[in-house]
Amino acid sequence: QVQLVESGGGLVQAGGSLRLSCAASGGTFSNYAMGWIRQAPGKEREIVAAISRTGGVTTYADSVKGRFTISRDNAKNTVYLQMNSLKPEDTAVYYCAASTRQIGVLLALYDYWGQGTQVTVSS
Repeated sequence: QVQLVESGGGLVQAGGSLRLSCAASGGTFSNYAMGWIRQAPGKEREIVAAISRTGGVTTYADSVKGRFTISRDNAKNTVYLQMNSLKPEDTAVYYCAASTRQIGVLLALYDYWGQGTQVTVSS
């Protein structure tokens, strides 16, 4: 069983940047595809970015393409989400999740979830 702990959230002004980190433990990190999923108040969860087990394949939601970058360091058991040019509509709780599939392109493919970290972007 994999445990996931997110960090790096906070309050930032529009146009600013944040870097989220997710530390994994309890399993072989390189066996899992990873994803960042967000949920804004009153909205459904949305996959923001996903990365394959080796990091060779990444996918992004259209709303964040060109602004967010997902990456992973398998030696450190950590996945990152670099968020630039942040907008008020990026405000949400951001979750890290792990999938035993090659890459998690659907919410249902994620098996393990972190507790989430709040990101608030002020206008």
